[in-house]
Amino acid sequence: MAQQRVLIILLNYRTPEMTLQSAEAALRELDDLPGELLIIDNGSGDSSYTQIRRAAEARGWLDGNKVRVIASPVNGGFGAGMNIGFKTGLADGSTPAFYFLLNSDAFVQGSTIRTLRDFLLEHPGAGLAGSFVRGTDGAPHRTAFRFPSIAGEFEASVRTGLFTRLLKPWVVAMEMPQAEVQVDWTAGASLMIRREAVEAVGGFDETFFLYFEETDLCRRAARAGWRTHYVPASEVEHIGSASTGMKGWQRTPAYWFDSRLHYFIKTHGRAYAAAATLARMCGSLLYGLRRLIQNKPQADPPYFLRDLCRHSLRALLAPGRASPNETRLPSPLAKEQK
Repeated sequence: MAQQRVLIILLNYRTPEMTLQSAEAALRELDDLPGELLIIDNGSGDSSYTQIRRAAEARGWLDGNKVRVIASPVNGGFGAGMNIGFKTGLADGSTPAFYFLLNSDAFVQGSTIRTLRDFLLEHPGAGLAGSFVRGTDGAPHRTAFRFPSIAGEFEASVRTGLFTRLLKPWVVAMEMPQAEVQVDWTAGASLMIRREAVEAVGGFDETFFLYFEETDLCRRAARAGWRTHYVPASEVEHIGSASTGMKGWQRTPAYWFDSRLHYFIKTHGRAYAAAATLARMCGSLLYGLRRLIQNKPQADPPYFLRDLCRHSLRALLAPGRASPNETRLPSPLAKEQK
């Protein structure tokens, strides 16, 4: 069974109590599943690491190296934190057969981890497998996606049924699959990755601070010959945006715009990135017109379109500006993890 061991990587950023709850749920599966849990405090800059380590010691988790708690001196973002886990490996210095990425606000239900591991064992060409995710209210979260595109950017911003039907093959958020299906990418809240797939792509691109890092990882894995699958038989309960505060954003942070633009430029080039941004602007303007005529609700954070225009013009006309990882964020909340 050693070759089938799973390393669960649980990233904390200023959510120690929630991280401990997530760890407790994951550990229930490790009672009869070969593997270990690695909790990484991702440069929280508060007492998170101490709180988690003391709680882990008090609960006897640290006995026998089944659970380890380590700290990163800096918060390099979600991908950078997960890369630390990839490099750390198992307690005996070996590498696991599978890595299971778990958000601190995600709680595995039933045999989620085993289900994902077994799926990858039974499907040699699959490199990544993600879960069905539901909120604490039971509502399903979209976690099966197509890769972003020009058409997808327009559809996402225009928010009109006619265009959604016309552009269905490019709609990023897929209708919720009821059975296992191959997808372009899936969310990192609960994601099992085969070791060979990680080695093939070299882990996450740390230029992404937050957002689009899973999209990029799955695209590079696909180019290396590894498929991504959505496996609804595995399930997690997810609070969502517990560390980023995304649900209550009063302004879209610069790192979101940085990550989005980096993805398009890296994947398709600057001309395509400019066209995708123009498509998003056009869709937003059309939806804004519908808001005036039909009294539609506000869908984006305040000043989103203006911020998108300003950011895109600066970045596209001035190459070499700060990367997402170098962007200084305006508030503690903006720096937090997903």
